[in-house]
Amino acid sequence: MFSLKNKKAVITGGGSGIGKAISVLFARQGAEVYILELSEENAQATVEEIKKNGGKAIAYPCNVANQLDVAAVFEKIGIVHILINNAGIAHIGKAGTTSEEDFDRIMNVNVKGVYNCLHCALPQLKKAGAGVVLNMASVAAWVGIPDRFAYSTAKGAVTAMTLSVAKDYMADNIRCNSISPARVHTPFVDGFISKNYPGKEKEMFDKLSQTQPIGRMARPGEIAALALYLCSDEASFITGCDYPIDGGFIKLNN
Repeated sequence: MFSLKNKKAVITGGGSGIGKAISVLFARQGAEVYILELSEENAQATVEEIKKNGGKAIAYPCNVANQLDVAAVFEKIGIVHILINNAGIAHIGKAGTTSEEDFDRIMNVNVKGVYNCLHCALPQLKKAGAGVVLNMASVAAWVGIPDRFAYSTAKGAVTAMTLSVAKDYMADNIRCNSISPARVHTPFVDGFISKNYPGKEKEMFDKLSQTQPIGRMARPGEIAALALYLCSDEASFITGCDYPIDGGFIKLNN
């Protein structure tokens, strides 16, 4: 079950965190993995880990916010079977405190970046005769999270794009779903805490962990396992859906 043999999978932001976990797992399940990553160093580290375990992977330095960059990469890759839109950045701020510059920066990566990859990948998915798109959304698209105006706006757009693509490309045998994680323990989270709460790292880590009713953050591998299912043939009847993976955050956080 959950074999990805003979499948070519493009994963944006595959050099660290959730993207790395997905890249490693997909390669282990037989996929040929193509990592699009702003950090060439991180991407190469993931590729080397995959190759060391007998998998196939190639890294491409790419800014997903630049359509010319994205188009050039997909031209090199050719036909693909799976696209994971995982690359994204975060921002803290309310509507009244978010600058236009910061708002545009979030939209360029988290919304336009997803559009750019969809725009360039969908023709290649159609050539394959069937395919899967999986977008990384967030619980921020479901509930009001303090000080996350731009980020929540962007992730709401991702869920809307997911539904649109699922509807428009159903006749082409292309499925499109999204995942909405709550907080996931990644290097990004550790860096965010150390930058914004110096000297209070453990206190803030524990506080953020407890915002999930289950009492901890998710592990990247747990998100990757759900991604694997949704991109496998076993999920062939699923399209146009968003899957919260949130430790009870949306429904149980009363």
